[in-house]
Amino acid sequence: MAPNPFLCRRALLAGAMHTGVAIALAQPSFAADKLSRIVVTRDPACGCCGAWVAHVQQAGFPVEVIETGDLAPLKGRLGVPEALFACHTAEVEGYAIEGHVPASTIRRLLVQRPQAAGLAVAGMPVGSPGMEVPGATPETYEVILFGPGLRRVFARYRGAQEV
Repeated sequence: MAPNPFLCRRALLAGAMHTGVAIALAQPSFAADKLSRIVVTRDPACGCCGAWVAHVQQAGFPVEVIETGDLAPLKGRLGVPEALFACHTAEVEGYAIEGHVPASTIRRLLVQRPQAAGLAVAGMPVGSPGMEVPGATPETYEVILFGPGLRRVFARYRGAQEV
């Protein structure tokens, strides 16, 4: 007996419809990809802070910049340990971001949501975002997850490359 062409077309259309729905559901929504605003407080005289702001903007984060010559009260309010102080401090989704933390690590923090006050890259390591120096060998540096009673390595980088 020959197959019924009407049933074959109906099955084909139904399969195509299910495939289309599956593809549509697999696509990430625009809202899911929207990154949270980062508020960066920086010294207006610091050039590398502006380069770090450009780095996180290029990664898709909307950024608000506040300029001040005295960041110590903000660092204290956010619980940034003095040993981890850097040249700028940012806030995103309740976390402090201290210094030249790579945007990809900030994204990972926001996905994992650990119990912590924030992330920090102490000092100004050559090769970290905003501290790129043409011709200079990038330094290896650590991104520290910190909070009350907590200080551990969250990521390690050599320049822009996670190691």
